[in-house]
Amino acid sequence: MIAIDTSSLVAYLAGENADDTNAVDDALGHKAALLPPVVLTELLSARNLERSVRETLLAIPMLDVTEGYWERAGLLRARLLSRRLKARLADTLIAQSCMDHGVALITRDRDFRQFAKHGGLRVVPE
Repeated sequence: MIAIDTSSLVAYLAGENADDTNAVDDALGHKAALLPPVVLTELLSARNLERSVRETLLAIPMLDVTEGYWERAGLLRARLLSRRLKARLADTLIAQSCMDHGVALITRDRDFRQFAKHGGLRVVPE
């Protein structure tokens, strides 16, 4: 199982061919794709989202929010901010969801490298 970030899923849906979009295609094809709740929220927030795309997104299993999630996410963000690193709230919540479930994150967003280096998040492609 592997989680997909908004950046890679949007690129995939736009038909881009790259390492991350190939990983998205593989995960979807093998029914191994998962969505962190924040990613689903970001995607469903798009203006003029086609009904078929919305239905496809809602069919992808979502990671559950586990007990203690909010505290762990706050501590993770504090750790990065104390090192003067970028730690956007949405990115923090996505990273914490993946780490709680022990799954890697397919992303093209370089901001997640900080979570990999200082929090233990596994990202694809590396």
